[in-house]
Amino acid sequence: MTQTISKLFNITYPIVQGGMVWVSGYKLASAVSNAGGLGLIGAGSMYPDVLQEHIKKCKKATDKPFGVNVPMLYPDIEKIIDIIISEKVKIVFTSAGNPKTWTPFLKEKGITVVHVVSSVKFALKAEAAGVDAIVCEGFEAGGHNGREETTTFTLIPMVKQQVKIPIIAAGGIASGRGMLAAMALGADGVQIGSRFAATKESSAHQNFKQTIIDVKDGDTLLTLKELTPVRLVKNKFYTEVQELYKQNPTTEDLKELLGRARAKKGIFEGDVENGELEIGQIAGLINEIKSAKEVITDIITEYNTVKKTL
Repeated sequence: MTQTISKLFNITYPIVQGGMVWVSGYKLASAVSNAGGLGLIGAGSMYPDVLQEHIKKCKKATDKPFGVNVPMLYPDIEKIIDIIISEKVKIVFTSAGNPKTWTPFLKEKGITVVHVVSSVKFALKAEAAGVDAIVCEGFEAGGHNGREETTTFTLIPMVKQQVKIPIIAAGGIASGRGMLAAMALGADGVQIGSRFAATKESSAHQNFKQTIIDVKDGDTLLTLKELTPVRLVKNKFYTEVQELYKQNPTTEDLKELLGRARAKKGIFEGDVENGELEIGQIAGLINEIKSAKEVITDIITEYNTVKKTL
């Protein structure tokens, strides 16, 4: 097992927990970090004061490294960055924006910066911006996704040919087998979202966790590409989106249907019919709600077992 990512973050296993909206609070992040991975607090669904509270609680819950995931389209990005600096967070994952915007500033503050990309083009831009590593996230992933629809296991080797910095594979990985396959293709570590969304420490509503357990192959689809592509579970809201598409809607029509806080309604409040249920294709392999520690133990055990049998 490569030690590149473990050394970069000073963690035991090269496993990063995705910083998912309405899922990745301090309880999940600290549990993953305590189990030997890298926990991330998802700032995308937090007001600045809420993020600060979660960072403080995470410091009390673990003495291990953890980080914050920051979507750069966030309206209060300056306040978020100020809090990260003032709370002395050492690791930041950025996404949904130009890495040149904040990477130099964060690096000057001694922060390790990782950027999420979905193509070779953006991987090269992130490397040029000076990030320490990149997360290459494929089409299989849940939540907001790249427009290119490139799968993880196609993306990883293509990026590996082009960049020199460490690569973290994301999208469609929830097991030791998946981790081993990603690393065989050139990844130095993995970022896992959906499997950690269905854990005891996840801040998602129990209804959403049960939906993850119930999802089978083919039950999610990428949609709303005119706004920001997002992979959703096929529920009542998803059906309404597809019906609207039959009317050749404008971008404004789609925005009106989406409304505000649709993801919060589904993921955090548990309205699994009218909410936006963001989860990856790999949910079809998730059959049980476990603790974050159990998930990491299972992944590492399977990784080592399968590696020996090949």
